[in-house]
Amino acid sequence: MSILAQVTAALLVAVAWSAARGEDSPGPPTPGTRESAATLVVYNTNDAASVRLAKYYAQRRGIPEDHVVGLNCGWLEECSREEYDRTIAEPLRKIFDERKWWYAPPEGGPVMDNQIRFIALMRGVPVKIGNTTNYPGDVPETQSALNVNAAAVDSELAVLGFRTRRISGPLKNFYYESAKPFMDAGIAPMMLVCRLDGPTEADVKAMIDGAISAERTGLNGFAYIDLRGVTDGPLAVGDQWLATAAVIMRKYGMPLIWDNSPDVIPTDFPMDHAAFYLGWYAADVSGPMARDDFRFVPGAVAVHIHSFSASAMRVANKTWAGPLVAHGAAATLGNVYEPYLALTTHLDIFTQRLRDGYTFAEAAYAAQPALSWMATFVGDPLYRPFKVVDDPALAGKERPAIEYAAYKAGARAWYEKGPDVGTKQLEGSARELNSGIVWEGLGLLQWSALSFDAALGSFREAEKAYGNTEDALRTVLHQVEILKSQGKLGGARALAAKALARYKGFHGLALLRAAIGLPQPDNG
Repeated sequence: MSILAQVTAALLVAVAWSAARGEDSPGPPTPGTRESAATLVVYNTNDAASVRLAKYYAQRRGIPEDHVVGLNCGWLEECSREEYDRTIAEPLRKIFDERKWWYAPPEGGPVMDNQIRFIALMRGVPVKIGNTTNYPGDVPETQSALNVNAAAVDSELAVLGFRTRRISGPLKNFYYESAKPFMDAGIAPMMLVCRLDGPTEADVKAMIDGAISAERTGLNGFAYIDLRGVTDGPLAVGDQWLATAAVIMRKYGMPLIWDNSPDVIPTDFPMDHAAFYLGWYAADVSGPMARDDFRFVPGAVAVHIHSFSASAMRVANKTWAGPLVAHGAAATLGNVYEPYLALTTHLDIFTQRLRDGYTFAEAAYAAQPALSWMATFVGDPLYRPFKVVDDPALAGKERPAIEYAAYKAGARAWYEKGPDVGTKQLEGSARELNSGIVWEGLGLLQWSALSFDAALGSFREAEKAYGNTEDALRTVLHQVEILKSQGKLGGARALAAKALARYKGFHGLALLRAAIGLPQPDNG
């Protein structure tokens, strides 16, 4: 029997044992203290910032004091397999045994019961485990690219309850594609492990605060999804994930801007109010997110697919996960080593689970096919960016919360009752509020439906409502793009020339010049 088959058979016994206790639920629970009481916070005793962050996070989430534990481990991002076992895995197993947090059968095999369902690793705990050849107890099955025992620390700890030293290659994730809350899934040997990590201690505190703030008021802003225009071949699935995510966010009621060109979103694009971002496939942070002045809205979720997107978490200008956190994202994910696309987190499932009100940890692990592998999930595991039930009392009574709530209601009417009904509702809200957000959102819906003239009209109204701002310039870029796609180059040039004369000092001007073939100004 293969390694995977042996582990799978043992795990199925544990799953059946847990499920027999009658644990079941039709959907995600209402946010409360249930998850907090089942969360373990782990920090590095050799890192003062790690200690502070652990206490801060536990206090903000109401996690019991005895669920905050320190490990005497290295502080470098990468550790060896021996270091992982000696300083992380074995000490945690001992703590679980001593505190009776789980039931581990004396004869061996996966644990049968587990009080800890979520683990939050603090900045300072190693991020990744380097590959080790001929490691004691590890028996690779075949000679293949998957037979490496390198892994993300998070992903390895997720299967701590398997109690196996055979660690080469990926293990099946029994929570993959699940539509149950994890606490009701009956998978005792598994835990959902995320990390609160980033370039600085301040960045991590901002992640914690941003997540909790967004839960209270709603995650308001625009969604930006950056495809590559891949339609066939083995990479097409990546674009399919992102295209599906775009539909999900549109139907949820978040204004959506997407780019279908092979390159990343241009650096000069006015990517303001970014609350949700998905893209691929650049090695290092680029586009608007590489600008010093770029910031996500508090609580934002942002992910860029790349094989090594989280290989350096604690730098602000290399790879992706660290820089996204440095620019204000509260939740991201990535890979510490080559995962191969099929074993990368499936962002369509991830988006749908978030949209349905699951926690960040649940959404991430439900979208991840394999464990003991390369994915790391960076953010508060208990964070719910989108509420199960919209609560107007939590949405705030001031702009722009009112505008986003009005847009969401109109966008949902568009999909549930038809574009005519949705358009009428959105136009009414936009006029009543004089809202550039609602007008632009309506224009984006109309553009997606190929109603070009209607979209142009909505973008013109959005420009007027926004006034002399960078947001207004973004609506001009939309209009120019539509006019060019229709072959109306004269109209595009006239509109761009007028905008270049009006808007000064905003991001987007270089794109506007390029769109109509004008040379860029000489700043030298």
